[in-house]
Formats: sequence, C-alpha cells, structure tokens
Amino acid sequence: MSKTHVYFMPGLAASTTIFERIKLPETDFEMHYLEWEIPFDNETLVAYAKRIADKIVHRNPVLIGVSFGGILVQEMAKHIVVSKVIIISSVKSNAEFPLRLKVAKSTKAYKLIPMNLILNIETLAKFSFGEKVNQRLKLYEKFLSVRDIRYLTWAVEQVVLWDRVTIDESVVHIHGDQDDVFPIKNIKKCIVVKGGTHIMILNKYKWLNEKLPLIITDSYEI
Repeated sequence: MSKTHVYFMPGLAASTTIFERIKLPETDFEMHYLEWEIPFDNETLVAYAKRIADKIVHRNPVLIGVSFGGILVQEMAKHIVVSKVIIISSVKSNAEFPLRLKVAKSTKAYKLIPMNLILNIETLAKFSFGEKVNQRLKLYEKFLSVRDIRYLTWAVEQVVLWDRVTIDESVVHIHGDQDDVFPIKNIKKCIVVKGGTHIMILNKYKWLNEKLPLIITDSYEI
C-alpha cells in the first residue's frame, strides 16, 4: 500500500525544527516540511498560500499547520485537493479570535508593534520578567527562523485581517485548554488536549505522536 503524505507548516516565523519530536509510523506515513518564505510586495494571503501550495508534489496530501501555519494550510486547501486539513493551536475563522485581536483590527493597533524589538531576542530578554517568560524566550531563540521585518510585518497583518468568517467543518482542530494566544473559550468543535498550551507541539508531542495517526486515518475516538 502507498504511504500517506503528510505536510507540516510551522507557526509564525518558526522553523520546521518545531516538529523535531513529532514522529509518525514510517510504514504508513511520509512526513514533509514546508518553510516560510519572504512575501512579495503587497502579496495577499491567497496568493501566498497558492505559492506555498505549489511546492506540494504529492496528490491528496494531509496538511498539518500550527498557529498561523494552521491558517495558512486552510487557505492552501483552496488551491489543491487534500485528503485532510489538521490545525493545531490555531483558529478556523476570525470568529474564534480573542477580543484583543478583534480590537487590534478595528483600531489598527497592530501597526504599532515594534517588529525590530520582537526580532531581537537578546533585547527582549533584558525586558522580560520571570522564569516562565525567559523560558519562552529561549524557545523563541531556538525555533524562530525568519528574522525578516517584511515577513513579520506581513504575517502579523495577515493574521489580524484574516477574513474567513465561515468555518470549514471538514477541518480537524486540535487545541490545548491552556492556550494563551487563542483561548479555548473562543474555540468551537475541537479535540481538546488537557494541559496543552500554545506551544504544545513541543511539549505534548507524546500525545500527538499517539493520536495523529488515528486522527489522520479517521480512527480517533474521543
């Protein structure tokens, strides 16, 4: 039997190393990794999604996206035939955004974010308080791969201005009940991971390694 080809898209500005602990049985699955690319001038999310989708070389793949990568794979599925779309720590429509993102959209406050500061991990560390924050910064330093102002400015805007209002019921949504970026209270119809945070792709990998093969093959039971 042929293997199922599974394509992974990391979160905003992250490298594919966030998937380093995710392992699917090699007898049944072949894993592929998609990288973020610098957007063209004035490139729309639709056009960007088409450009990334063109890199997929297998028919009827499974797309798995984390956070902003989850938004992107949903847009990619408009351009190619897929067997399944799975999003992790993400949203299925802008109705699932927290209030702060909705406010950022209406006030355009996202345009005031100091992108240079965000990209400078060392500077952020100087202003951080508490061990939990410093641990998160260490993770960012390890997994943040796209340190480009154009990309980050574009990506933040694409998230805030995402215009999907209707949820695609075929999308499988995996979400942690401790997610502080997209709080679970705003999320509809998802597979809940107890204790899962926004970075559970890193620390809930055992759960994901056990459940993903079942979810992909429609064998998962809640």
